[in-house]
Amino acid sequence: VQLQASGGGLVQTGGSLRLSCAASGFSLDHYSVAWLRQAPGKEREGVSCSSSRIGGTYYAESMKGRFTVSRDNAKNTVYLQISNLLPEDTGVYYCAADPIATCGGSDWTVFVRGMDYWGKGTQVTVSS
Repeated sequence: VQLQASGGGLVQTGGSLRLSCAASGFSLDHYSVAWLRQAPGKEREGVSCSSSRIGGTYYAESMKGRFTVSRDNAKNTVYLQISNLLPEDTGVYYCAADPIATCGGSDWTVFVRGMDYWGKGTQVTVSS
């Protein structure tokens, strides 16, 4: 069972990135899949959580509108599209998955911190 996050890089303010979270050894379609990020000197925070069970995606309030999650079940991959990047988006982005496919409901921001499977993070750096 493995998760691999990729797609990070150095971009200018206003740019876009698409991060990928590829799974091997299990099907993401039956799991909650989350994106979290950790900015320098700050705690890890939930960005989003999605699953087919809930039929949608939870987003952190401050990230609604610029962050979009999508899935490609054929590639067993979940994507995080980030548009209009800001310097405060700088950090390490992680993807995580859990067989409890509801994202924990309204307490998803707590749920995602304890997910079972984690990928190594991918660094996103936004220059001003």
